[in-house]
Amino acid sequence: MKNKIIYSALLTGILTFSSCKDFLEYQPQGALSTENVTTAANAEALVTAAYAGIGNDDMVGPMTSMWVYGSVRSDDSYKGGGGVADVQDVNFYEQYNLTQAQQGDGWMHPFTWENFYRAISRANFALRSINNLSEAEFALKTTRQAELRFLRGHSHFMLKMLFKNIPYVDETLSNDEILKVSNRQYTNDELWNKIAEDFQFAMDNLPVNQPEVGRANKMAAAAYLAKLRLYQAYEQDENHKVVSINPGKLQQVVELTQMVISSGKYKLQPDFAENFLDGFDNGPESVFAIQYSINDGTSLGRISTVTGLNYPHGAPQYGCCGFHQPSQNLANAFGTDANGLPKFDTFNEREINFNTATVDPRVDHTIGIDGHPYKYNAKLPFSNSWVRDPGVYGYYQSMKEQQLADCSCYKKEGPFIGTSKNIDVIRYADVLLMQAEAYIELGQQNMALPLINQVRERAAASTGRTKKADGTDPSNYLIKPYDGTNWTKEYARKALQWERRLEFAMESPRFFDLVRWGIAEPTLNAYLAKEKTRRSFLNGARFTAGRDEYLPIPQREINFTKGLYQQNPGY
Repeated sequence: MKNKIIYSALLTGILTFSSCKDFLEYQPQGALSTENVTTAANAEALVTAAYAGIGNDDMVGPMTSMWVYGSVRSDDSYKGGGGVADVQDVNFYEQYNLTQAQQGDGWMHPFTWENFYRAISRANFALRSINNLSEAEFALKTTRQAELRFLRGHSHFMLKMLFKNIPYVDETLSNDEILKVSNRQYTNDELWNKIAEDFQFAMDNLPVNQPEVGRANKMAAAAYLAKLRLYQAYEQDENHKVVSINPGKLQQVVELTQMVISSGKYKLQPDFAENFLDGFDNGPESVFAIQYSINDGTSLGRISTVTGLNYPHGAPQYGCCGFHQPSQNLANAFGTDANGLPKFDTFNEREINFNTATVDPRVDHTIGIDGHPYKYNAKLPFSNSWVRDPGVYGYYQSMKEQQLADCSCYKKEGPFIGTSKNIDVIRYADVLLMQAEAYIELGQQNMALPLINQVRERAAASTGRTKKADGTDPSNYLIKPYDGTNWTKEYARKALQWERRLEFAMESPRFFDLVRWGIAEPTLNAYLAKEKTRRSFLNGARFTAGRDEYLPIPQREINFTKGLYQQNPGY
């Protein structure tokens, strides 16, 4: 069993949450109240339940992996599966067509909204209970309050990243008061600051080191606050257009990330592969992760099923379901020039030939390619025959989120698949690249150069696990650090944006990065224009600026609040 907090099913005997349709009706059921759980032991159980809440998702209402919202909606991947009608809702996200008449309870994002507010409800319930205890009664009171506010900050951040205009709910509000909270109570900037207060409190009150692996610590809070300030720095108008970049917020990003870097607590995993393999959870690169377990005394274990549709469909050891396939555009982006650098302007002119092209090694950690070792098993080459519907989606397959079927972390229930592999929310590579981005936008691009190169150098050193059975590399690897030639602000920005794409490809940040940078519309419509010549199913797809940067507020929430919530522009 992993050395981490284990979120046990025992909690269901202590605290059961309703399955009410709307989060505003969502209340702990049974005999519990803030009056009868205010003991130190019960307070600890409530904190554990709040940790569990941020990972209580599935394939329908994703909270942890954002593969539907952040990868399929970007230029990184296609929906995959058995054609456009297979889990048709995901096809609507890919086509930027979220104005369907049938939009409602059956769609994914209303359940994601509900799941995050359930997690917020758990954190708030625990906070109300712990607030009633004295330090004498509960010596860890302040630490646990800080952890709960970190978890609540995480859920509000994710909701804001997805929906932009959301109601902010804390433990001071009664049920009647929650019903009066509008999703436009705060301006965009004010809402960022409200969420930031939770991360600031967590940073100020958490220890650098926690005795139990998996709990949030001071550096995780600093990193998350840096991430929030980076998003906030790109100031948007009401129609989501980036109108300015705030240097004060960028300077905060530099200072917060430097706190994490200078702590010496984190470093890059020596091999890129180790971020995506069982046995390396909570390693030196993991700043904060959603924790999972297996063989923990429960029937299924605390496994993650959110990416359970994304394994090769035709491989006998899996059998389901072939979703989340890398796009041709992403595959092409891994190509390098004779100097081992990206082909910024020409990468997508033709489809890459992996037998002849030089490539960034991260391609074989990210994309399943015919004849290349599958998930670092040289005796198990990926086969085009495993792909479910190549006529629609091509032959590439996602790899990072998958585990080998003989892994002790792997479990199959019927046709569906889950694993106990953690899902990282922030890893150290993100901290380095966040700081690099802030430096570039502050006009200090020379400070960003070694940070970007540190990530590239790790990529160059990550070829040991990708070798074929005969010991040769499956691809022609050629990646070099930037030497600083012509390292202007504009060139450095392009390099940073490219590095983020390749480093986190298929991990879901791509769409949200494009929105933050204010380049979603030109990037995605250029992507679609080319992809339509390769993939006819995209013929009707078009990204609409001022609408598609964010998901629509679920109509059932607007109905329930009798119009108190306002819909996002364009829907």
